Amino acid sequence: MRQRLAHVLIRGVLPASLMTLAACAPAPIYKPSSNTIAIAPDTVAQAPERFANADVIWGGRIVEIRNLADRSEVEIVGYPLDSSQRPKADGSGWGRFIAVMPGFVEPFNYPSGALVTLAGRVTGSRAGAVGEANYVFPLIGVAQSHVWTADEMNSGKSNISFGVGLGVGVVR
Repeated sequence: MRQRLAHVLIRGVLPASLMTLAACAPAPIYKPSSNTIAIAPDTVAQAPERFANADVIWGGRIVEIRNLADRSEVEIVGYPLDSSQRPKADGSGWGRFIAVMPGFVEPFNYPSGALVTLAGRVTGSRAGAVGEANYVFPLIGVAQSHVWTADEMNSGKSNISFGVGLGVGVVR
């Protein structure tokens, strides 16, 4: 009888529980087009002409905003995206890029250090510098953008963790 119960738990309850946890993750915010490519900014920077007019969905951490007369340019350190298109900023970045947005972008709404995801099109590149190092920045004409809040970054993430360890407590 116990074997039967264990079999039912393993074959039925466990998969259902895992599916429920997976269902908690938010859905992606942007739908890829037929022209969307999955490629990192540093790869585009090596041959920007090869990727001209390709659609991308990129994300990362905002470095700075430059508001110009007719547009705003947001420099971003790119990071891979998770299944919900949230930047995974816990690893190393995969290149910088400049998000070009029409009109004025309020720096308060796009603060330095914030995480952002955007959908847009590769429109070219620009030579520049990061510190004293020469750098080629892919330029992305932004169609849509989303700045992530801390709550959004944590939503859908499981609070369950597994591990083996040794704990030490202090008694007072």
